[in-house]
Amino acid sequence: MGFKSGFRWVGVVAVCGFLVLPVHAKTPFIVVQSTTSTQNSGLYEHLLPLFKLDKGIDVRVVAVGTGQAIKNAQNCDGDVLLVHAKPDEERFVAQGYGLKRVDLMYNDFVVVGPAKDPAGVRGSREAVKAMQTIAQKQALFASRGDDSGTHKKELELWKAAGVDVKAASGTWYRETGSGMGATLNTGVGMGAYVLADRASWIAFGNKGKHTISVEGDVNLFNQYGVVAVNPAKCPNVKADLSNTFVQWLLSAKGQQAIASFKVNGESLFFPNAPKQ
Repeated sequence: MGFKSGFRWVGVVAVCGFLVLPVHAKTPFIVVQSTTSTQNSGLYEHLLPLFKLDKGIDVRVVAVGTGQAIKNAQNCDGDVLLVHAKPDEERFVAQGYGLKRVDLMYNDFVVVGPAKDPAGVRGSREAVKAMQTIAQKQALFASRGDDSGTHKKELELWKAAGVDVKAASGTWYRETGSGMGATLNTGVGMGAYVLADRASWIAFGNKGKHTISVEGDVNLFNQYGVVAVNPAKCPNVKADLSNTFVQWLLSAKGQQAIASFKVNGESLFFPNAPKQ
């Protein structure tokens, strides 16, 4: 009798305790599949707290090469895609994986190289000609080799230069299969030229004696786009939250947040979303 009564009493206490426990709602979040260049630059550390303060939504970034980011989004492992390879982004939308691709911001690519400048290309504003010269002189070149947006641009330049880098692989042309920061570290360490996005180069802390060798060519323009993943393809997508994030980035407030991001007084990205 006493045991049963005590058992019932404990049960009531447990139930009552459960009922009065405060409920802590989890902060809503989305996953953004993005590039290493935006992550390495520090942009998200600047941008995402401003977004959360405004909208109360957390953003978790998966930073990989553009090619891998697109594959991840196609596998429904993200709510938003933010990368820099426009033809691939447009293909992503055309195949039904994305709702709409919109220009977000831009910067440019640069070729950085060692102080000795073994290829003699420093000061050039002609990227294709500089790449031809690097190949002709067989000066060391470190490539990301990772199907990223930067790697895609590099291959585009080699193609325009008429250089078969596959045939040169392992000789003067070295593929790291790594992100921008790791490839810059390799390039600096081995005295090689590297194609990098300017934001990553400005934010990079291990420059050694490397400097910008080639810049200012229209062929080095680097456009970033943003795409909300299509819930019709990926039912797990948090469509309302992802739309809120995309619209915030494209709004005057989001564009100003991008414009205000600087490292050592230098702007790293320039907003150019269409007027809302």
